[in-house]
Amino acid sequence: MTLKTVAAVLVLITVPALSFAMCSDREHQAQSCAPGMTWDAASQSCIVQTSS
Repeated sequence: MTLKTVAAVLVLITVPALSFAMCSDREHQAQSCAPGMTWDAASQSCIVQTSS
């Protein structure tokens, strides 16, 4: 194999693995709820916002 072929294979193998590793942390995802709803971390869902 030529050097260019080996380099291309290495890039094609490592790029998907690196992109998966960067996106696998779920703690940094933003959650948006509909108006009048709020995010409840305990139940991991949107709940109706109650006024206090």
